[in-house]
Amino acid sequence: MPTNLRFAQKFADSIVAVLGCHDRVIFKGYLPFGRDDHLNRWVDHCLKIRRKDFLPWVEQQSQALVDHAKHQAEQAGAPYHHLQGFHRKEQLVQQILRARRRDDGLVAILCVQETCRTVKLLHGQGRPRLAFTRRPQRVLYYYFLDPEFGLMYVRLQTWFPFTIQVYVNGHEWLARQMVQKRLGFVQHDNAFTQLDHPVAAQRLAERFPKLPWVKILRRWAGQVNPLLRESWPGKADYYWVIDQAEYSTDVLFQSRAKLAQLYPRLLDHALLHFSAQDILTFLGRRLHPRFDGEVLTDCKKDRLPGARIKHRVKNNWLKMYDKFSQILRIETVINQPREFKVRRCRLRHGRRRMLWCPMNKGVANFYHYHAVARAANQRYLDALAVVDFPCATAKQLDRVCQPAKFHDRRRRGLNLLHPEEQRWFRAVLRGDWHLHGFRNRDLARELFGPGPISAEDKRRRTVQVCRYLQLLRAHGLLAKIPHSNRYRVTAKGEALLCSAIYLRFNVFPNALDAVA
Repeated sequence: MPTNLRFAQKFADSIVAVLGCHDRVIFKGYLPFGRDDHLNRWVDHCLKIRRKDFLPWVEQQSQALVDHAKHQAEQAGAPYHHLQGFHRKEQLVQQILRARRRDDGLVAILCVQETCRTVKLLHGQGRPRLAFTRRPQRVLYYYFLDPEFGLMYVRLQTWFPFTIQVYVNGHEWLARQMVQKRLGFVQHDNAFTQLDHPVAAQRLAERFPKLPWVKILRRWAGQVNPLLRESWPGKADYYWVIDQAEYSTDVLFQSRAKLAQLYPRLLDHALLHFSAQDILTFLGRRLHPRFDGEVLTDCKKDRLPGARIKHRVKNNWLKMYDKFSQILRIETVINQPREFKVRRCRLRHGRRRMLWCPMNKGVANFYHYHAVARAANQRYLDALAVVDFPCATAKQLDRVCQPAKFHDRRRRGLNLLHPEEQRWFRAVLRGDWHLHGFRNRDLARELFGPGPISAEDKRRRTVQVCRYLQLLRAHGLLAKIPHSNRYRVTAKGEALLCSAIYLRFNVFPNALDAVA
C-alpha cells in the first residue's frame, strides 16, 4: 500500500505493516452458446442431430465427464465423493488434507446436485425447440493443491453448456511467492500475522492481477473437461470473466491490546458518521438523483469470530473486520463491475479517445478491478484516520466549556453533550471531507438539506453556519485551509469531538433523553 496512507501515518507507533492483496477471486468460463435461437441453429447445422435427440446426447456427455472425474481420482489416489443434501465442502476437504497430508496435486473430487443453467426441450410450431433454463444437475468440484496457487477448486457443470468456475485465493498465491523469494512470514488462514519484509511482500502482491490468466485458466479447464478435445466444439473455447473479486487491505498492529482499544471506536465512527453519500464516495461514485439502488450499512458486534461492519451498494460492498484480534482488514468486494467507471480507449467520431466507461467483467480487466478496489480501501482508511485513541484530557474539556475569543470578539463555551451541538459535530466530521476539507455551503447542505430555498433563507443559513465555524475556530477545533474558503478539523478537534460523540452515544445514550 502507498506510504502516504493517512491512517498508517497517524497510528505508525502501533502498526507493524500494511499489506494490500487480493483475497477470494472467482472466475467463470462460458462456451459461446448465447440465446435460444443460436442454440437451435447450432444443433441443426453444426451438430446435425434432431432437436429431440439433443438431451439424450447431452446425457451421454454428462456421464463421460463423471467417468473422467472418477478415473482422475483413481489415478491420483484421491477420494471421489457423491454428496447428497447440504455439506460444508471446505470442511470436508480440510479433513481429507489432515488425513492424507498431501503437498500438491489432486486432493479430492466432490459430486453434488445443484440447480444450474442448462437446456430443456419445449413444444414448438411444427417442431420442438430448445431453450435455456435452470434445472438440477450433477456438478463436479475438483480440489487441487496447486504448486503456485495453493488450495483451489475448479467447478464443472456436467450438463450443457458445461460452464466452469475457478476459485483461487491471492493470499495463498502470495505465500508461495514469498517462500520462493525466501521472505519470512507467519500465515494463519488467509492472513499474515507476521511479515519480515512487508515492502517486498507488497511488490509481489502487485503482480497477482498481471498474471497470464487466460493461459492459466485454459490449462485448468483442459484438466477437468475432456470434451474440449472432441470434434463437436470445433474452435469454440471458454470466454473467461471475473465473477467475484475481493481485495483486502490488512493493517497489522503490534499488539492485540492496541487494536482492541481502537477497533470499537472505528466501528462506532463508521456506523454513526458514514452516510450513503460517503459510502458511494469511497467506491468512487457520486450520489445522483437517478441512482436506482440501495445503500445499506450493517454492523454486527455479536458475530463470531469478531465484530464487522458492511456497507453495501447494490451487489458490491465494503467491509471492515478484525482478524485474530491483531489485523484490521478493510475489504472491497466487486460483484457488479459495471457500477464502476474506468478510463478506456474508444472510437468516437473516427478518432480513438480515452473515455470514462463502465468496467467490464472480462478477465482482461483484472487490473481495473485491482485499481478500483485498492482506491476504495484507501479512501475508507483515510476517512477513518480522524478516529483516535481516547486522548481528550480533563483540562481540554474544561477549556472548551469556557468562553473564548476570536478576532477580539467573545465566543461562548461549548456544551459538548447537547444534542444540537452533537448534530454540528457529526456534520463537520463527515468522512469524505477529511480529504479536501469543506466549505460553508457544504456544511449548510449537510445540516439543512439540499432543497430549494429563498434568497433570504439562504443568506440566514450562511450567516448561521459562519458563526458556528467561528465558534469552533475560536476553541481551536477547526482551522482554515490557507488560500481557500475551506476548513478542516484540527487534531485537537478530532480528539474532542470524537470523544464527545463517543460519550453521548455509547457511555450514556439515554441519560439526556431521560432528563428532557
